[in-house]
Amino acid sequence: MSESSRDEQEERILPRREGRRLHLTNEEWQMIEIANRNVKVENERKMVTQAESERRRLIKKQRKMSNSQSQSSPTVDLSDAQDQGINMNMVHNQVSGDHVDFDVDKGMDMSEDEDDIPLDSKKRKKRVVTSRSPWSDHFHKFYCEKDKVQKARCKYCTREIKADPKVHGTRPLKNHFESCKNKPHDVSTNQTRLSFQSIRLGEKEAPLVNWRFDQEKIREALSYMLVVDELPFKTVENSGFRHFMSVACPMFAIPSRRTITKDIFHMYVNERAKLKSFIKNHAQRVCITTDTWTSIQKVNYMCLTAHFIDDEWNLHKRILNFCPIIGHKSEEVSRGVEKCLLEWGIDRIFTITVDNASSNDGAMVYLKKKLENWGQNILGGKYVHMRCIAHIMNLVVQDGLKGKDEHEAISRIRGAVRYVRNSPARYKKFQECAEFIETKKLLSLDVPTRWNSTYLMLEAATCLKRAFDAYEDIDLAYKNDLSKKPFDGVPIESDWDRAKMLLKFLKHFYNLTLCIFGSSYVTSNIVFYEVCEVDLLLRRWLHSDDIELSDMARKMKEKFDKYWGSIEKMNMVLYYGVILDPRHKLGFVEFSFDKLYGGIGQNDVMKERVRDGLHELFNDYKLRYGHAFQGTLESPGSSSSRVSSSSSSSKEMFMHDQESETRRFSLQQKYMMYMTGGKDHVKSELEKYLGEDVEEYREKLKKGLFASALARDPPGDVEQLMYLARKYIDEEINGNKDREWDRGQDRDRQI
Repeated sequence: MSESSRDEQEERILPRREGRRLHLTNEEWQMIEIANRNVKVENERKMVTQAESERRRLIKKQRKMSNSQSQSSPTVDLSDAQDQGINMNMVHNQVSGDHVDFDVDKGMDMSEDEDDIPLDSKKRKKRVVTSRSPWSDHFHKFYCEKDKVQKARCKYCTREIKADPKVHGTRPLKNHFESCKNKPHDVSTNQTRLSFQSIRLGEKEAPLVNWRFDQEKIREALSYMLVVDELPFKTVENSGFRHFMSVACPMFAIPSRRTITKDIFHMYVNERAKLKSFIKNHAQRVCITTDTWTSIQKVNYMCLTAHFIDDEWNLHKRILNFCPIIGHKSEEVSRGVEKCLLEWGIDRIFTITVDNASSNDGAMVYLKKKLENWGQNILGGKYVHMRCIAHIMNLVVQDGLKGKDEHEAISRIRGAVRYVRNSPARYKKFQECAEFIETKKLLSLDVPTRWNSTYLMLEAATCLKRAFDAYEDIDLAYKNDLSKKPFDGVPIESDWDRAKMLLKFLKHFYNLTLCIFGSSYVTSNIVFYEVCEVDLLLRRWLHSDDIELSDMARKMKEKFDKYWGSIEKMNMVLYYGVILDPRHKLGFVEFSFDKLYGGIGQNDVMKERVRDGLHELFNDYKLRYGHAFQGTLESPGSSSSRVSSSSSSSKEMFMHDQESETRRFSLQQKYMMYMTGGKDHVKSELEKYLGEDVEEYREKLKKGLFASALARDPPGDVEQLMYLARKYIDEEINGNKDREWDRGQDRDRQI
């Protein structure tokens, strides 16, 4: 600091003492300078605050003058504003709520920048208050110059009402709207309306139903949509969905993502309780299928599915549990199945279908003991363990494809398909090469562990062989890249010939999978028939002149005999399903034994075991459920049933005459002995059923209505057998290996 300025500060701040100046250090002088600066800033702030207050007072006064000169319309007359000396930009800013600077001497001045306004004045900016009343939407508000008051004009009847919010409030608006005769018709939420529902699958026209707004039902339908269509929960918060609902149903209050999550959980709990009650009351026996696998994230999962038929002969398939497990050992699998069955209260188990892993054998031993303790096991769990037909068929075919030549041919074709599918540009070029080939097949990459996907890949690739040849000419890197690892080279002509041979070989097994690996129709009565077809096919290929085909058939026959080579290795349920089919009965099983196993002595033993096992099972069901058919169980035929019912009616009419009733019952016994030829043995329903001729339901079979036709028109006296057949007819041998589930897993493995 200069000496002159220091003297000036000293004269202004410091007092004199005895005519002499004080001598201060530099630090003390700096403190004095800071104090002076703070004083100056405080004085300037006070001056700005006073000017701001004066400016606001003048602006408020000017607005009152402008309102007094305006018309009844809510718009501002700019010509009048200019006559009063008001800048047009200032009027625009007043209407839009922008900040305006005002000078005391010059009036309104917009030349000053908004950045010059102090920070305190910006913070004190007045907030524009908007009406939150729902009644304001039905009125146009304006200022009436004649009455000097704010009014509102009804949109429907043009009546004007005083509506100053500070004086009158919103009560006048509400009262007028409720009594207005020209307003839109207000329909009560309880009033039903006629509406057409959307046309569903199989319907020719939309049904006309009564409808009324229900917030809860719409929320339930929204939850159902998210679950069925597999949509994320945040869909309810998307702007497009909210706009759609505001147009389609403005009255519906859209829930948040968290609320819809709770609704879906409650829906799951309710549906679970309904299904649990339905299985308990309408399912006689339940067949369980299990599947365990490891995802690409190395997490082990298990899925349990229940198959059963209700009292109306409708086939049901329901997933009971889908959960992660620790591992694939027998303890984890068995305890996981046991826990699921206890949670659902299911103890009437008929079969449990599992893969052919050794760990599953131990799990089934544990589950048999548990079912035996629950007291609902059939014949001590003799037929509980059911091996998955899909898994066995996959093992049989995979052994046939393990030949060196077959493996190399499939590997080279798979590499060519993978090369083309790995790049969109390559695939586009390939489609251009296949443009003139008359086929609708598309290239699809297979899963090496799923032979059915390999079949589909080879089928499409062989149809597009010419496209591969043309693509090799236009893509120079095609041959070079396939010659490097992990590829095995470009497919050669012999590979395509071998692929065509494999297609003929695998087509029979692929058609078999389409026939028995479904879950929406009955398969238990045709599985044994298809198994016999496979065995006869392999026997024919064994004697083929083609050495390669004969060698493949030999490998597959060895694997086939490992699981289905003798009656001891097959679950007897496969035979019972065919016998309970009135088109085949026991004769078809005996005929198949002669064709498959040969040898008169062995066949007789197998036939006797099947017959004895069926009678044993029938007697067990008779003891458990005989009360449901007590009238038919005690009578040998329909004639004796009528006699028994007549006797029951006589008992009610002549209960007082006990002696005559005893004589009447004795007479019935003598009559029954007379009708049966004096024999004490009375044929059971099973014996009579097996002794009758097979039924021909060809026309109904063509339409796929055999099960329903059997329920409506049972052949002969098989009411009891229908009760037993209902336990068998829902045995889904493929279980969790149906096509839909396999396709889902195939997609996961491809990813």
